[in-house]
Amino acid sequence: MKIGVVSLGCPKNLVDSEVMLGLAEQAGHVVTAEATDADVLVVNTCAFIDRAKQESIDAILEMAELKKAAPGRRLVVAGCMAERYRSELQAEIPEIDAVLGTGEVTGLVDLLSPHADRAADVTTGVAPLRFYRRDESAASPAVAGVPEATAADTPVFGLDLPTYLYDAETPRRRATPGHYAYVKIAEGCDYKCAFCIIPKMRGHYRSRSIDSIVREARQLAADGVRELLLISQDTTFYGIDRGARGELPALLRALNDVEGLEWIRMLYLYPTTITDEVIEAVATLDKVCKYIDLPLQHASDEVLCRMKRPGTRASYERLLTNIRARIPGVTLRTTFITGFPGETAADVDILDDFIRTMDFDHVGVFTYSHEEGTSAYALVDDVPADEKAARQARLMTTQQALVTRRQAARVGEVVDVMIDGPSPEHDWVWRARLEGQAPEIDPVVYLTEAELDLLVPGRRLPVEIVGADAYDLVGRPVA
Repeated sequence: MKIGVVSLGCPKNLVDSEVMLGLAEQAGHVVTAEATDADVLVVNTCAFIDRAKQESIDAILEMAELKKAAPGRRLVVAGCMAERYRSELQAEIPEIDAVLGTGEVTGLVDLLSPHADRAADVTTGVAPLRFYRRDESAASPAVAGVPEATAADTPVFGLDLPTYLYDAETPRRRATPGHYAYVKIAEGCDYKCAFCIIPKMRGHYRSRSIDSIVREARQLAADGVRELLLISQDTTFYGIDRGARGELPALLRALNDVEGLEWIRMLYLYPTTITDEVIEAVATLDKVCKYIDLPLQHASDEVLCRMKRPGTRASYERLLTNIRARIPGVTLRTTFITGFPGETAADVDILDDFIRTMDFDHVGVFTYSHEEGTSAYALVDDVPADEKAARQARLMTTQQALVTRRQAARVGEVVDVMIDGPSPEHDWVWRARLEGQAPEIDPVVYLTEAELDLLVPGRRLPVEIVGADAYDLVGRPVA
């Protein structure tokens, strides 16, 4: 059969899509990039916030229309939305033939078996099936100082949480460019952040062994990968679930010895599990990018407390100051949420001042999404949508001014970049990235006046920065 996949959401979800495709190919099926050619359409969904859920629903409905146009074509919905809303999806969109939750990544091959009929796909194709349900007797948790008004019934997810975690032997059909790849070093999460549904969709934190990750890294390097991006819900929690606290620096040292790798980049670190040993490893290992991705979510102590996030503004400032002192030239990336229940104008002032004070290299600001199944759902979603958007715009305007000044100051520098490939936005222009720029989420360096024989994806190249355009830079290769 020909298999087509639409993968939505984060890189962690993308790895799941790559595993599904790899297993399908191993079983003799063919992967196609054209949805209209596919015998089986798979939508790997995201359900983290409202916008992601809407994007997933739109993609499912679009694929459902393609299914109608070709009798016999099948539609499979996978991922976080499938884990969270299994029975609703099957009831509301009858075109769906099968639903695979986040722990059922390997189930696609079973569904493609010639012995699997349509009825079996829905009811018994993959076991166990876990259904989203409501516990009508569950009372809303009481929150001090917050009126009880919004969560009379709270979604309860199947007690059999996902446990699946791929390993080095699991086949993957990579969807990223050939020179970089994501490696999921762990799955799930044990934190209780008030706004987050991930633990109920992905299960408890579980990390892979160093040996498994290094074996995969060697395979990827042999296949031409030059940049490895380590991902999980909390990368700095790595090993703690197995009683191996402090194992992340050992993993980084082992990966630093893998021949062929040029850059090793960590994403999704956490303020309470990034240790001095991790910071030292980033500072001293030559292949580990001097890049710290540390989602902090807010800087107001009161909001952080309601979010059930550890730390305070003061502790965050101490941590970031320490990182900058220990890792000269480090790039700091973070994300914030604005519009959380109870957030006041004064809280936004604190966050705005924090952004100005810490002068981050990359900042993302998201508006709060009121998600059933989270403990924050018991709070009143009291910041209107237009006010959330206004606060987001204000914070991003602050960040843009900081970045514009910093980027302009880089003109004339000679820096090392990694070439990604032709720009999808501009004809005859190629894109590259600094060590402090992660693919897909950060700004880029556009290359001008470059000889074509120099433009090889994955190649490292010295360039002079000759221009700056808001977030992005313009570079010219130097001899």
